Amino acid sequence: MCRYKHIEQSVGEYIAGRYRQAVEVGIGNNPVAARVIASAGGLMLCTDIRPGIRHDGLTVVTDDIFEPDLRLYAGADLIYAVRPGVEMVPPLMALADRVNSDLLVYHLGCEIYEDGGEVVDCGPVLLHRYRRRP
Repeated sequence: MCRYKHIEQSVGEYIAGRYRQAVEVGIGNNPVAARVIASAGGLMLCTDIRPGIRHDGLTVVTDDIFEPDLRLYAGADLIYAVRPGVEMVPPLMALADRVNSDLLVYHLGCEIYEDGGEVVDCGPVLLHRYRRRP
């Protein structure tokens, strides 16, 4: 997986240059994008459904995207996910609507949800913006 870290680096750089209050959903064991965003001062926190995930210097909170604690996301200008299961996209979209944030997703391979949202070219990778704040 190391050879793919340029993807997370690119995602992190794109977000860090455009958002100030980002939340990563489903960080798992891959903190690369979150670290890039945090180093630029743009990361609120990260979430994952599995308890006990820790990454030095990052705030990681246990939360279930299918039943999210809205207080965790209040004030976010972006919710993003790197390689989420496609079944996670509808609840991510609903959450972004409820807290009035943008939603960016980097999909695994050619996987997309419905029409794929707005395609965002951030250099070597493509993101999908499923929601944009008015």
